Amino acid sequence: MSGTSHDGLDIACCNFNKVRNSWKYEIVKANTIPYPDTWKSRLMNLLDADKETIDRADLELGTYIGDAVNNFISSSDSKATYIGSHGHTIFHQPDQGLTLQIGDGQMIADKTGLIVISDFRSQDVAMGGQGAPLVPLGDRLLFSPYDYCLNLGGISNISFESNEERIAFDICPVNMVLDHLVSVTGKEYDDKGRMAAGGRIIHGMLEELEGLPFYQSEGPKSLGREWVVNNIFPVLDKYRSQQLSDRLATFTEHIALRISACMKEGAGKNILVTGGGAYNDYLIERMRKLCIPGIIVPDSLLIEYKEAMIFAFLGLMRMIGEVNVLGSVTGAGKDHSAGKLTKPDRRTKSEK
Repeated sequence: MSGTSHDGLDIACCNFNKVRNSWKYEIVKANTIPYPDTWKSRLMNLLDADKETIDRADLELGTYIGDAVNNFISSSDSKATYIGSHGHTIFHQPDQGLTLQIGDGQMIADKTGLIVISDFRSQDVAMGGQGAPLVPLGDRLLFSPYDYCLNLGGISNISFESNEERIAFDICPVNMVLDHLVSVTGKEYDDKGRMAAGGRIIHGMLEELEGLPFYQSEGPKSLGREWVVNNIFPVLDKYRSQQLSDRLATFTEHIALRISACMKEGAGKNILVTGGGAYNDYLIERMRKLCIPGIIVPDSLLIEYKEAMIFAFLGLMRMIGEVNVLGSVTGAGKDHSAGKLTKPDRRTKSEK
């Protein structure tokens, strides 16, 4: 899993078992491989790159992922039967029928000698869906005891059952914006939200953020980096003369308000919170004060690797021909099994 925070590659070795029609999971070992500065900068700037540059990055990231998986397997003495690879999202414009995650599946398969399931989103977009969120299938089958599953990553998303349907959607940016703001200090993130906790709300900035049209739209919806660049960054730039701590406090309040708006009927419910934002104590505090008392923050293994684990699970569902995308979530119209299944090319070099 490579997320919109650009922090690194999450690799998780997982076991899945079906016991009496109920799926169980185990994260055996997991690690995050931080991107070197060259890759981090490259991924952040591919949005505006030409096709040749993106195609080259696709192949080279596939090689990078394959090498990283091989190193992970050898260093952790793990064994694997297949790889479920989300890849790294470059652009996501489902309303225009476009989504792209790079990290070529054939390169990963050839490097590792394992079957690879990748490109989970494009089939759903071709069917008229948003191609996101995809994690809710795993939420339904692996985390049913929780009323809500909330991910606080580069972008926040939520998943829950309503009238026997799984409902899910992207809420708002989180770490993608907070980390962007903090980057001027040379830090990668605001540790535990301490800088934000020392700031004051900029009311004009908060009103502009709260008034963005995306937040008023209903139905399946998803966000990409380009939406953040085009809609959030201009608001941040307008208030760049204000104290950094105040801008962090304001955007943190915006996140908490957006999430609380999705849980108007969440009183007394339990909410599983994962993703890097679960470590932001100030954000969690603000969420709890805005009528979200039932927050459950699990152990660090689940906080950091839930999404990687679920993409492994989605890969398994594709391998055995079961549904891994819910039409009620993406708006595709029907449930389906997505992902490109790639086998290693076992030809010799002279045959290629």
